Amino acid sequence: MARTKPSPSQSTQPSVFTHLAGAAPLAARMRPRTLDEVVGQRHLLASGKALRAAVDAGDTGSILFWGPPGSGKTTIARTIAQHIRGEFVPFSAVSEGVQRIREVVAEAEQRRALGRRTIVFIDEIHRFNRGQQDALLPHVEAGTITLVGATTENPSFEVNGALLSRMRVFVLEPLSAEDLAVLINRALDDADRGLRTSGVSATVDGVAAIVEQADGDARRALTILEAAATLALGSGGDVIGVDTVKEAAQLRFARYDKSGEEHFNLISAYHKSLRGSDPDGALYWLARMIQGGEDPLYIVRRMVRFASEDVGLADPRALELTIAARDAYQYLGSPEGELAIAEACVYLATAPKSNKVYEAWGAALKAASETPSAGVPKHIRNAPTALMKELDYGKGYQYAHHVPQAYIPQEYLPDEVAGRRFYLPGTFGFEKEIAKRLEWWRSLKEAAQ
Repeated sequence: MARTKPSPSQSTQPSVFTHLAGAAPLAARMRPRTLDEVVGQRHLLASGKALRAAVDAGDTGSILFWGPPGSGKTTIARTIAQHIRGEFVPFSAVSEGVQRIREVVAEAEQRRALGRRTIVFIDEIHRFNRGQQDALLPHVEAGTITLVGATTENPSFEVNGALLSRMRVFVLEPLSAEDLAVLINRALDDADRGLRTSGVSATVDGVAAIVEQADGDARRALTILEAAATLALGSGGDVIGVDTVKEAAQLRFARYDKSGEEHFNLISAYHKSLRGSDPDGALYWLARMIQGGEDPLYIVRRMVRFASEDVGLADPRALELTIAARDAYQYLGSPEGELAIAEACVYLATAPKSNKVYEAWGAALKAASETPSAGVPKHIRNAPTALMKELDYGKGYQYAHHVPQAYIPQEYLPDEVAGRRFYLPGTFGFEKEIAKRLEWWRSLKEAAQ
C-alpha cells in the first residue's frame, strides 16, 4: 500500500529541495546495506538458495552476475563483500587497464598475507578486452582475488571462455511489479535516506504508474519517484499522482540494445511468431523492435529470408510482397513505410508454411559437395562446335516443346546421384499443385521406361 498523506506536522518539514540539497540521488541513498534489504532475486538470495548458501558459508568464489539494468548486480556485489568482510575494490572496465590490474593484484597479495580477502568488482565486464581478461585469469585461478563481474550482455558471447569457466554465473531477473512497489513505498517511508521528511506522499495509482514506467528497473523507479516528488513539491502540492508521474517520466524508452543479446532475442521472437502463424505475436515483436530503434530494413531483410525459408512455394507471393514492402519503406520512410512492413508481417504470419525448398537446397548442396567430380551427362551438354558434336555432346537430348505436354522423360542428374529426389513438396498452399505436377511427370517417366 502507498503511504497515506502526512499529518500537518509532517508537512511543515523542509521541502525536498532543502532536504536533498547536495545529497546523492535517491537511488544511491536507498541502496540496500545488507542482503536482507535486497528486494527481489529470491531465486538467488532466499534461504537455502545457492548464492545465499555460499555467502553464508563465507566463500562464494569468483562469480558473474548477468541481468538487465537496475536488477541489483552492483548492490548484491557490495553487500556480499560486507557480509564476508572482504575489501571491495571497484574496477572500471572502461577507463582502467592492465597496469591498474597489476596494482590491484599487488594490494590484494598484501591483504592476503594478513589473512584478508579482496573482492574485485568489475561492472560491465563485457567491455574488458581480451588482454585485460587474460591479465586477470592467473590471479583468479590462484585465489589472490575474488572476482565479481556484472554484465547486461550474454557472458557466453562477451567473456573469455577460460575466465568464464572459473566463475559461477548467476542470472538476475527484472524486478516484479510487487518488488518495485515495495522499493517505492520504502523510499517514501524512510526518514533517514528517503523522502518522508520532505512531506511528499503518493497515491496507489501513482505508485502503480511508476512501477509501469520502470520496466523492472529499480534504479529507474527511484529516479522517477524522486523527479515526481520534486515536481509535486515544486508546484505547491505534496501528493504524487498519475499525472505527476507521467510528467516526471517524460518518455518511456524501450529496453533494447541493437547490438546486444536483446537484439537477437527480439528478432528470434519475431521470427518464431511468424513461423508459428501468430500475426498478433509477430506484430507485437515487430513494434517492440521498431520502437526500440531497430533499423526497419534489417527487419525486412530477415522477412525476405523468412519468405524463402519458411513459406517457400507454399505461397510464392510471400516473397513478392516482402520485396514490395522493402521498396515501399525505402520510398516512404518512417513512419508511413512501417505500415507496409506490418502488412507483409501479417501476410507472412498467415501464409501457409513450407520449408521444403530450404530442405531441398540443403540436400542439393550436400550432394554436390559429396560428388564434386561428377560429370555432366553428355546428352545435356552444350555443343557449339563440330568437335563437341563429334564427341557426342548433346547427342540424344530431346527438346520438351516437341510434344504437346511439354515433357519428355530423360535424366538430368549425373550417374553418381541419378534418381535422387531433393525437393519433396509439402501438402499446403500452392505446393499441393506442384506435387500434382511432379506426380504426373513421374507417371509419364515410369510409363516411358
